[in-house]
Amino acid sequence: MTQTRRLAGRVAIVTGGSSGIGRAIVQCFAAEGAHVLVADITEEAVEGGRPVCDLVAEAGGSALFVKTDVARETEVEALVQTAVTRHGRLDILVNNAVLRAGKPLLDTTEADWDRVMDVSLKGAYLCARAALRQMLTQEIRAEARGRLVHISSQHGHVSAPEDFAYGVSKAGIAYMARQIAADYGPQHIVSNAVAPGKILTGKGGRAVEPRWLAYSEQRTPWPRLGRPEDVARAALFLASDEASYLTGHTLFVDGGWMAA
Repeated sequence: MTQTRRLAGRVAIVTGGSSGIGRAIVQCFAAEGAHVLVADITEEAVEGGRPVCDLVAEAGGSALFVKTDVARETEVEALVQTAVTRHGRLDILVNNAVLRAGKPLLDTTEADWDRVMDVSLKGAYLCARAALRQMLTQEIRAEARGRLVHISSQHGHVSAPEDFAYGVSKAGIAYMARQIAADYGPQHIVSNAVAPGKILTGKGGRAVEPRWLAYSEQRTPWPRLGRPEDVARAALFLASDEASYLTGHTLFVDGGWMAA
């Protein structure tokens, strides 16, 4: 018996979709039948490799790159309009775009703070607002007018060592997911978050410095660190009809970090 793909015919926006976790989510959603709009400032992957839309097309999926600075309201509004113009509706938003400064409070300049918050928190707010406006005009399908999946972090719930602005932004994302769920649940809007632990995306720099890898390995009970696909599968569940009677929740994909 042929199994129906879990997002067949659904329309999804994934911000920060060219690289890392976002890239894995794009591929996962497209493989499950979604039409995916990849919102990012560049098609180039931070970790290297071919543009994700090319990979999706080769696999027989549907993905469109839409150059978008999520910190700019006009670009976000245009992104949502592109989804509606091409596909008639918007079913899923994945708020994934993020920047980090990698500094403790006293070393975090105002410019660092503004740069992180503009993308990681303001961008999520602008995208959620634009998506919600569209979703509320749509008919209910499988009990939902639309589903929002926000990518938070375990560091939005416990301290983010030497990464003050990032941790604060991720705490804001977790709160945003709950607030939207509470305010718009009666209108059949679903809002949840995924909180990844240490995920190895192939990106270099601070993320793979030996001291931070050692710290993450010590904090993680599971015998390996995370992969982008681990987060993508969790986002897929929350974006699908399988996540019923479930909103305002943060799903930790952290190898047990928060349990230890």
